[in-house]
Amino acid sequence: MFLYLSKLLPLFFYPLGLASLSLIVALVTLWKRPRIAAGAIALALTVLLLCSNGWVAKSLVRSLEWQNLPVAQMPNAEAIVVLGGATKSASFPRPSVDLSESGDRVIYAAQLYRQKKAPIVILSGGRIDWRGSGAPESEDMAKILTSIGIPSEALVQEPDSLNTYENAVNVKKILEARGIRQILLVTSAMHMPRSLKIFQRQGIDVIPAPTDFLVSQGDLQELGNTPKAAILNLLPDSNNLHQFTNALKEYVGSFVYRLRGWL
Repeated sequence: MFLYLSKLLPLFFYPLGLASLSLIVALVTLWKRPRIAAGAIALALTVLLLCSNGWVAKSLVRSLEWQNLPVAQMPNAEAIVVLGGATKSASFPRPSVDLSESGDRVIYAAQLYRQKKAPIVILSGGRIDWRGSGAPESEDMAKILTSIGIPSEALVQEPDSLNTYENAVNVKKILEARGIRQILLVTSAMHMPRSLKIFQRQGIDVIPAPTDFLVSQGDLQELGNTPKAAILNLLPDSNNLHQFTNALKEYVGSFVYRLRGWL
């Protein structure tokens, strides 16, 4: 139940959900309380315009992604741990498992393995039942890695985790069973601050290996590169709204996890 509520309730506080609620309030109060309706419409418009412009969205994303910048030379460790959220199951009409927007996690893990940064890759991730059927994400990631030449004997699957806290708890069991003390943690840069703290709270020696950066130095420079660019980046854009929402989810997730004592 906690997992379901943790996914459902915050939707009403993210920009699109909050704007939708405001418009519903405006619709209900339009005839009898026009001032309240006008205020609700103004709130919805303000939220959407503010959260979908490039300046605000990229600044919020950067505040998370740039907390753990990759080092020039990634050190060696005893295992590479890859967190789920990077695949789409092989359901019709997909001919096989696809990589999602966060699929850089899987590719980066393969690169680190080929660079001999660690001898094994631990794939952590289950499949939430209301998000469709299919194999656990750990199995999907294993299929992709073996298809690009990573030997199956180097892969260890952890198929039961349904959130980042469970990732850390279940991976810790694997590490203890194998006597592994230090890992390279691979996840999206935006997800890394929360993931790193959760794994460290479990007493795991973690080296962050972030990937899937959404905001680069070039992106920030382009915001105000010219007066036209500066104006255009103030206009609403669905991709900016998506990035803002994902960043906000991380901050909300960190708040909830801290309340539960997981951070």
